[in-house]
Amino acid sequence: MDLKIKLEQLQQKVSGLKEQIATEEATKNAFVMPFIQILGYDIFNPTEVIPEHVCDIGTKKGEKVDYVIKNNDEPIFIIECKHWKESADAHNSQLHRYYHVSKTRFGVLTNGIIYNFYTDLEKPNIMDEKPFFTINIEDLKDSSIKILESFTKKDYNLESILDSAEALKYIKAIRKEFEKEIESPSDEIVKLLVGRFFEKPMTANRMLSFKEYTKKALATSINESISFRLKSALNINEQIEKQEDDIKTSQPIDENNDSKIVTTEEELEGFQIIKAIMREKVPAARIAYRDTLSYFGILLDDNNRKPLCRLHFNTANKYIETFHNGKDAGEKVLLSSLDEIYNFREELHKTLDNY
Repeated sequence: MDLKIKLEQLQQKVSGLKEQIATEEATKNAFVMPFIQILGYDIFNPTEVIPEHVCDIGTKKGEKVDYVIKNNDEPIFIIECKHWKESADAHNSQLHRYYHVSKTRFGVLTNGIIYNFYTDLEKPNIMDEKPFFTINIEDLKDSSIKILESFTKKDYNLESILDSAEALKYIKAIRKEFEKEIESPSDEIVKLLVGRFFEKPMTANRMLSFKEYTKKALATSINESISFRLKSALNINEQIEKQEDDIKTSQPIDENNDSKIVTTEEELEGFQIIKAIMREKVPAARIAYRDTLSYFGILLDDNNRKPLCRLHFNTANKYIETFHNGKDAGEKVLLSSLDEIYNFREELHKTLDNY
C-alpha cells in the first residue's frame, strides 16, 4: 500500500485514540510501533526492531533507548519516545547521550505524533541540537512524506539522506527566520528593503513607521500570492467539471462509470435540507439531484446549466459549493456538520434569482 495512504490511516487512528492514551508505553504501542511498521520494518523481529536496547553511557550502566532499528543487521536509527502530550522537543538531551554511544547516524525523538529526525552535521558522532527533518502525523504534507520514503526499509539510502540532510536543515532554519521577519520585521530587513528606494536619514520614528509598512507589505504580498494560486486551482477545477457536464449532456451515460457512483445517506440528507430551503421560493418538484464521481449536484429543473449547489462529501472533509455569484463562479465552504447547510439560505435563494 502507498506510504501516504498508510500514514493517513495512522493519522485517523491517532485522532480517534489519543485522548484514551494515558501512558508513554501506550503511546509506543498505539502510535510509534505502527509508524515503524509503516516504514517497512518488522516490529515482531527482535533482530530488526530492538526494543529497550541497552546504551551504557560511561559509568552509567543499564541506560536504555526505546528502539533501535536495523537494516541488513546494521543499526540505522534509534528512537526515543515520550507520551503524546509531551513536547517532542523537550528531551533531546537524553537522545543526545544515546546517540553518542550508538553506531547509528540518525536519532528520532517522538511523542507518537511529531517525529524529529537528528543527525551529526555539525560535529562527527555528536548529535546536532536541532532536527534536520520533522514530520507531523496530524499535519501530513506531501513534501514530508517524500522525504520519509528514504527512511523506509525498501528505499533506505544513507548517502542520499546525508546529501539532503544539510539542505533540509538550513532550509528549515531560513524559513523559520523568514516567518519571524513577516511577524515582526527586524531593523536589518527594514534597512535592506527601504534603503533601496528611501534616501533620507532613517530616524527612530521613521524606523518604527517603516517596520509597520514592511510587515503590512510582506503580509499583503503573501496573501495575494496565495489568493492567486487558489483562484487558479478553482478555475482549473471549474473547467474540468464543466467539461464533465458537457459530456453528460451530449453523450449517453456510460453504465460502467455510473456503476461506480455511490449515493450516500449524508448526500441524500443534504439534498433534503436544500430542498426544504428552496421550497420557500419554488415547488419541490423543480429541485433535482445528479450524483457524479466528483460531487453530488443539486439542480433546478434537472438542468446542468442551472446548478443550485454541489455537495462534496467524497473525502474526509465535507464542503458545500454555492453559485450565488454565477454558475461559473462556485464557492466551496467547509462544513463541520450537515446542519450548517441551513446557514446558506441567503446564498441559495440568491442563486435562484440568477435563473
